[in-house]
Amino acid sequence: MTFWIVLAFVLYMGLMMFIGISNVKKNKNADDYFLGGRSLNGWVAALSAQASDMSGWLLMGLPGGIYAFGTNQAWIAVGLFIGTVLNWIFVSGRLRRYTIKAGNSLTIPEYLSNRFGDKKKVLMAISAIVILIFFLVYTASAFASGGKLFSSIVNIDYHTALLIGAIVILAYTFLGGFLAVCMTDFVQGMMMLVGILAVPIIAVAILGTGNIIPNLIDSGVGDASDYLNIFVENGKPITAVSIASQLAWGLGYCGMPHILVRFMAIKDEKELSKSRKVAIVWVLLSLVVACVIGVVGRAYLYPDVLSNEGAAYEKVYIEMIMKIFTKDSNLPFLGGILLCGILAAIMSTADSQLLVSSSSISEDLFKGVFFKNMKEKTVLLIARVSVLVIAVIAFAIAWNPDSSIMGLVSDAWAGLGAAFGPTILMSLYWKRINLPGAAAGMISGAATVILWDYIKLIDMDGAKVTLSTYTGAYSLLIGFFVSLLFIVVVSLITPKVSDEIAEQFDDVKNGNV
Repeated sequence: MTFWIVLAFVLYMGLMMFIGISNVKKNKNADDYFLGGRSLNGWVAALSAQASDMSGWLLMGLPGGIYAFGTNQAWIAVGLFIGTVLNWIFVSGRLRRYTIKAGNSLTIPEYLSNRFGDKKKVLMAISAIVILIFFLVYTASAFASGGKLFSSIVNIDYHTALLIGAIVILAYTFLGGFLAVCMTDFVQGMMMLVGILAVPIIAVAILGTGNIIPNLIDSGVGDASDYLNIFVENGKPITAVSIASQLAWGLGYCGMPHILVRFMAIKDEKELSKSRKVAIVWVLLSLVVACVIGVVGRAYLYPDVLSNEGAAYEKVYIEMIMKIFTKDSNLPFLGGILLCGILAAIMSTADSQLLVSSSSISEDLFKGVFFKNMKEKTVLLIARVSVLVIAVIAFAIAWNPDSSIMGLVSDAWAGLGAAFGPTILMSLYWKRINLPGAAAGMISGAATVILWDYIKLIDMDGAKVTLSTYTGAYSLLIGFFVSLLFIVVVSLITPKVSDEIAEQFDDVKNGNV
């Protein structure tokens, strides 16, 4: 059994490596390595954006949360769907035009610097630092997902599994750059969708619809109606703070550099329109079915019940595939292919995060701030070395096998969303925002998340806890609006933007690019 599953993984990873190697010669300069020469078609851009967005969280974190705590966790999916739709409608097109108008910017930090005429590169430096801090945590979550996946299905040590996954992701990102990442993301996005649709349908067919509710009750959920009620949490009506905090995940989209960079790389407006439709349909199907997997998996896997200890419940999708294709049927190779869908989700996010992080170091810090006349070959070399260094640090963060994928993603998503989200939105839609306002917004947003999630300030039951633990409010919800407040106030009390910047804003608004 294990042989066939391992064979499926080897073939899949070999394909990803082939794509990386085949794209090496296409990277003639930094524009190619970081944006693929702005040549993405609609389908590739859409699936690349959404696959890099969802990560192992879609197939492990979200179903696991539903499995363990009930459908009240689905408010996160609602927030993410709303955020995806609004991001594609209001941000994608205008950001693509603005990055071209603002000096053909290759990265989000470079765009912000050019957008505000930041000759001292203050915004570029702040952006690069924020990206490095939070993407290290984000990439670690992807590595941790890979470690849990390999260790579960091949019965090898978590740390060995972690190393295997990290090496594969590192190799094709290091070699192929943006085009390799996007092409692999396209393949991986399709695999994720097929797997996430097929597995719950097969599980229900085997289990029978009449056994779902009885099995849920027997598995220890208590009142099944409460477990299946999105408005009930821990047997009580869900609080407004809990709903708002979960919906607030949607605010993060406009501040995710690894998603925004896909908008910048789309070939033209026609392809962008196609991407928008494909992406919205993909994310709707994926989020709905991921929630269904949590419920169906609880019933299907019974009498086995996954523990809350060490976030073992995040393996529900893995365990469903293993049971369907190795116990209830003898099709281990097909099961291995579907398990590759989880690997696809993990790899599609980790590679994007590594690439964005490396671009922040090489293009934004080294070339943008410190060595402005650096040659293209040197930029590419530093980018590739940066990929290696970042991967090693993320690997160290993911070393703990009991780390929660949901927790790591939550922290990173909040930090990036609060730091970049309000600044990106206001840069696209408010002419009055200026350099001091943008800097204040980014710093205040990132600082609020760090303060909220990591600094223990409050006494609770005889122990010091964070504001996040004490209030139950998601740090992104707080950080986003703190950042927005700082942007507005600081912009209004400091000088207006120059006529040149104001004219550039009007040109983008009117489509004169």
